[in-house]
Amino acid sequence: MARLADIDPAGIQTRLLIGGRWVDGAGGGELAVINPYNGAEICKIAEAREEDVDRAVAAAQAAAPGWARLAAHERGRLLLKLADAIEADKDYLARLEATNTGHPVRDCQNLDVPRTVLCFRYFGGMADKLEGAVIPVDAGFLNYVEREPIGVVGQIVPWNFPLMFVSWKLGPALAAGNTVVMKPSEITPLSTLRIGELIKDVGFPDGVVNIVPGYGGTAGQRIADHPHIGKISFTGSTAVGRSIVRASAGNLKKVQLELGGKGPNIVFEDAVIPAAVGGSAFGIFHNQGQACIAASRLILHEKVADAFLEKFINLARSIRLGDPLDTETEMGPLTSRLHHERVLSFVEVARQEGGEILLGGKTPDRDDLRNGFFIEPTVVRADPSHRVQQEEVFGPFVSVTTFRNDEEALAIANGTAYGLGSGLWTQDLARAHRFAKRLHAGMVWINSYKRVHPASPFGGVGESGYGREMGFEAMREYTQPKSVWINVDAPIPPFYPR
Repeated sequence: MARLADIDPAGIQTRLLIGGRWVDGAGGGELAVINPYNGAEICKIAEAREEDVDRAVAAAQAAAPGWARLAAHERGRLLLKLADAIEADKDYLARLEATNTGHPVRDCQNLDVPRTVLCFRYFGGMADKLEGAVIPVDAGFLNYVEREPIGVVGQIVPWNFPLMFVSWKLGPALAAGNTVVMKPSEITPLSTLRIGELIKDVGFPDGVVNIVPGYGGTAGQRIADHPHIGKISFTGSTAVGRSIVRASAGNLKKVQLELGGKGPNIVFEDAVIPAAVGGSAFGIFHNQGQACIAASRLILHEKVADAFLEKFINLARSIRLGDPLDTETEMGPLTSRLHHERVLSFVEVARQEGGEILLGGKTPDRDDLRNGFFIEPTVVRADPSHRVQQEEVFGPFVSVTTFRNDEEALAIANGTAYGLGSGLWTQDLARAHRFAKRLHAGMVWINSYKRVHPASPFGGVGESGYGREMGFEAMREYTQPKSVWINVDAPIPPFYPR
């Protein structure tokens, strides 16, 4: 066992970042931040309410003209400096993220922090690569289209991957010349506030980034309906996404939604079973299954189902649960007590509908885990029509069904309202391409699962939302086109000849 040192609460940033200053909330409220490993309070942070969002928007408005006029390569330079600062702070950030979220620290060290650095570096390099276009139009006219920043954007970050999602949202928004009002989740705000400290340290102008942790019903609602925010980017549940769309109607702000998922993961009879077992386990059990792109539906060809499940269940049973700060821990606790209760409730739902619990479905019976929000890796055999196959559980909970032929597999895979991530395991190249085209999803992984990269667009269709994070698509999300017409030498005949 190699347990890393606890975070010193005295060194944690606990206030709001507004206009370049760390300030208390106007209402004086505080939010208790809980360690999901033991249920103990880590610290209290300032709670942002409507008045604080208004102050943050005003600061972002004041900073917007100067930030948009700043040379693109200078914006990129600051993003690259931020990436360097995060990399230098990686050990502290990994421990902070593990403590606040329950992610195993090995995952924070090897995935979350490096992906955050890579994303800021990608958009730091992208800042001066945003090009317009010249359009062939009528003779004698020059028509060009340039892309302009939207202005002030609101960003709402979820609790499941707070550090990584901060980079997904801030990177393209800042590179494109926007200023930001960001609301991290009230459950997991600590790494976002730490990024705010690094933003100040590397020299971003005051007001370019403002951080206002608070509840969704107050701070989040005010961001969604604020008349001076031109765009909102939200990652979270489909139900909240709908409410944001309604709130955005006041000023018709641009909306980008990355919502729920119910990822189908299809294993064909010709799959390389060891690779499929390992990749499928990562797809559902990484981060305790708390991922919108989790491979939460195993769809197995009946010829390989038994052999696959035997290996898959044995692997799931061997996953090491424990203290997130222990470098040998492979699965930590769920991030909150309320969510722990919600995931466990689906086990009872599965039983009521006639599902078969093949593994797990309960809190582990260990003294060292008793006070944490742990759930054992859970495997449930269920009919495709059951709730556990249709609704997002968002935990270490995978439902299993079988199929006989390709058309049946496709029907099951496309048989939910969601359309975010999906995967398939096969050695048949023609089948792989057919399924990639026909799967109702924004992303398809073939012989892998849950791969992401800052250069590749991330997002969904259907009730998984619209718009894209990352890649050049994200730069377009944070800009708007302007068409400019210039009469070079075209005669203008009189429209009303006299």
